[in-house]
Amino acid sequence: MKSYVKYSLFVVFFIALAGILAGLYYYNLQPGDLQKVKPDFVMTSAELLKAFEDNEAEANTRFVKKIIEVSGIIESVKTVENNALNISLKTESDLSSVICTLPPVTDTSEFIPGYWITLRGECSGFLMDVLLNNCTVITENR
Repeated sequence: MKSYVKYSLFVVFFIALAGILAGLYYYNLQPGDLQKVKPDFVMTSAELLKAFEDNEAEANTRFVKKIIEVSGIIESVKTVENNALNISLKTESDLSSVICTLPPVTDTSEFIPGYWITLRGECSGFLMDVLLNNCTVITENR
């Protein structure tokens, strides 16, 4: 074989190998521990919902894919698919709330409706409720 063909095959092989390794890295990448991450915003559940209700487009650009530390009173606690936990925080609206999704937890007895809690999570937007994913508990007051 000619040397330029060998060189071209080596470069193609190297690029393919780098692509496969990068793909495996991103496929297996776990979300970071939000307990250690500094939040982009700190607010109450009522303030967060009001920001989305007042101007959803502006709130989307400001909050989506950002880490938000939100405090509020637990309205309800539900176990959803894959044993993840949805904690709904009260707001000033009867129709909407802030829903925080936590990874699977074994002991849900600590999350009692009516208690004040502070959670940190990544905002994923607003449908009827403001959604925070990959949440972690910061403080819990009874």
